[in-house]
Amino acid sequence: MATIDLTNADFEKTVTAPGITLVDFWAEWCGPCKQFGPIFEQASETNTDVTFAKVDTEAEQALAAAAGITSIPTLMAFRDGVLVFSQAGALPAPALDEVITAVRGLDMQQVWAQIRAQEAEQPTA
Repeated sequence: MATIDLTNADFEKTVTAPGITLVDFWAEWCGPCKQFGPIFEQASETNTDVTFAKVDTEAEQALAAAAGITSIPTLMAFRDGVLVFSQAGALPAPALDEVITAVRGLDMQQVWAQIRAQEAEQPTA
């Protein structure tokens, strides 16, 4: 599966969909982004059950700002609409494989329970 380009218009719909979505925030002028691009693309070919998406931070500055991107490349992993991983920096292929394996292995019932517990602890305004 090839990577898809995300814009502000389709970002939320894509990352909240069931399953795993990896998002690479990048820019054309970024050297580490150019290094990571082929690794990300190769992973998309071997992990067809995962949605691989890219956000061009130059073209989508508002989206990058809303996502809190301060350094690129930044990789975010979403599972069933929950942000479960976010890290700046170009990952080598084995590290990207580890992230994918870890996200696949998450017990989402436990993740949802943790989210509910955190929300219950938040003071209401």
